[in-house]
Amino acid sequence: MPSYQAPVEDVLFLLNDVIGLERYGNIPGFAEATPDLVRAILEEGARLCQEVLQPLNRIGDIEGCVRHDDGRVTTPPGFREAFRQFAEGGWIGLSADPEYGGQGLPHTLSAAMNEFVSSANMAFGMYPGLTQGAIAALSLHGTAEQKALYLPKLIAGEWLGTMNLTEPHCGTDLGLIKTRAVPNGDGTYAITGTKIFISAGEHDLSDNIVHLVLARAEGSPEGIKGISLFVVPKVLPNADGSLGARNAVSCGSIEHKMGIHGNATCVMNYEGATGWLVGEIDKGMRAMFTMMNEARLGVGIQGLAQSEVAYQNAVSYARERLQGRALTGPKQPDRPADPIIVHPDVRRMLMNMKAFNEAARALVLWTAIRGDVSHRGSDAGERQAAADLMGLLTPVIKGVLTDIGFRNAVEAQQVYGGHGYIAEWGMEQFVRDARIAMIYEGANGIQALDLVGRKLPANGGRAVMAWFAEVGDFVKANRDDAAMAPYVGPLKAGLDTLQKATMWFMQNAMARPDNAGAGSTDYMHLFGLVALGYMWAQIAKAAQARLADGADNRAFYEAKLVTGRYFMERIMPEADAHYARISSGADTLMALPAEAF
Repeated sequence: MPSYQAPVEDVLFLLNDVIGLERYGNIPGFAEATPDLVRAILEEGARLCQEVLQPLNRIGDIEGCVRHDDGRVTTPPGFREAFRQFAEGGWIGLSADPEYGGQGLPHTLSAAMNEFVSSANMAFGMYPGLTQGAIAALSLHGTAEQKALYLPKLIAGEWLGTMNLTEPHCGTDLGLIKTRAVPNGDGTYAITGTKIFISAGEHDLSDNIVHLVLARAEGSPEGIKGISLFVVPKVLPNADGSLGARNAVSCGSIEHKMGIHGNATCVMNYEGATGWLVGEIDKGMRAMFTMMNEARLGVGIQGLAQSEVAYQNAVSYARERLQGRALTGPKQPDRPADPIIVHPDVRRMLMNMKAFNEAARALVLWTAIRGDVSHRGSDAGERQAAADLMGLLTPVIKGVLTDIGFRNAVEAQQVYGGHGYIAEWGMEQFVRDARIAMIYEGANGIQALDLVGRKLPANGGRAVMAWFAEVGDFVKANRDDAAMAPYVGPLKAGLDTLQKATMWFMQNAMARPDNAGAGSTDYMHLFGLVALGYMWAQIAKAAQARLADGADNRAFYEAKLVTGRYFMERIMPEADAHYARISSGADTLMALPAEAF
């Protein structure tokens, strides 16, 4: 059976020594996040994830969710009780507005906790994760009345939230939406249509489910410009928050899917259901993208989380499994064979995972800090700069972390050999669960197109130029430090390659957009390499400082330095291959007629 240990010390090192949480004490919520409180929160969250959520992971996979004849859906055994503990612990509202019952702490802490939850039980974590997205959307776009009615219930976990975008005929192209919203004459709308792939669409974890639904209002234009967002509760609330009549929304079926069986993925039918407009009419995409961006960062965390838990179990197995002898001679001559961790190719797989996980975690927290600054900072310029960087990195985090997270889950399965293919060992579940993260909340090819087609040219390239400047300034500041040379040199080479690729797009994609499309995925991964390399350089600098200060746990920091060097020597060189593919253009990619495939 698989196990999980939340990486509390690693997160604390990143928050305290790499990111420097104390530097943000002037931002609301950060002053309260003292080192002692942060440690206590992470340790308690780790305990909940390890002792309560992780043991339910395989149960959820085997048992799944059940739809009953009356449309009710029950979650796997133990999920209801676990969710009550989760909600009563205040985990949903960790970073939510205190005015509505939240704790007001930095979102960065929620990001760390979300990793722990997703590693322990990804399917379970989707229920509160989607609710956090609904809280964000209503907080920014809801009316005062909507906030007062829904936010306290959502933050407390009494009600849970969803997002309803996809329909049978449209996923990425939301301009094709057919769900209709007809005014009822009293300020409400009658919502009619069918939505599919709705995570947590129906379940038994909460008294009510608050659906945020994209629909086209009567008389609105066709296409993306005519879409509005509506809040459509499963049970109609009274003005005082008590529950009234059942709304005309129901679960038609549960999707039979590859993984995340513990989460109810539903076909939702709206048959004149009562809904309320969120934000402005025909501006639904603006409001929904608040939720989508939250979700995309959350999905990136899922990629990291599955990579981390798969890695931990692969390491444990590699230390214990005896097969063959080390190439340099027996390491345990008193035993019939050596543990497979002595073999270089097993080490390669484990080091690939370790080098990714630690840098990806740093990138998630580094970006989450920018989110906190963009929402809570007092200086308008700092808020804008932080929002720019967060917007730029969102498709990178979603696309790169989930692509590599899935690949790492497969490599962890490979460490187990044949046992990795057998369900009882748990590795194949990590592979199946990780796979969805590359698809939902915008397939990764769409993330790559978003990065190249929208994020790079936005505001005259303001965000990407700021990113280049930040990484470049770090390189310049540390180029004369001999101890940093193994990290700074490869980082500079990667940055140069990324800048060259960006220039290639500027020169070759305007007249021929297919060049941008053909190179977009490689560009996203090239960007991700440099971003992860930047994190490793900062980790190395912080680890060297701790060692110079005489840190007690020297092995912890020395391992950081070795792992960072591995990344720079063995992974960063992939940048050149990405550039070679980008600069080859689209000619051969687009040459064959469709019938030749």
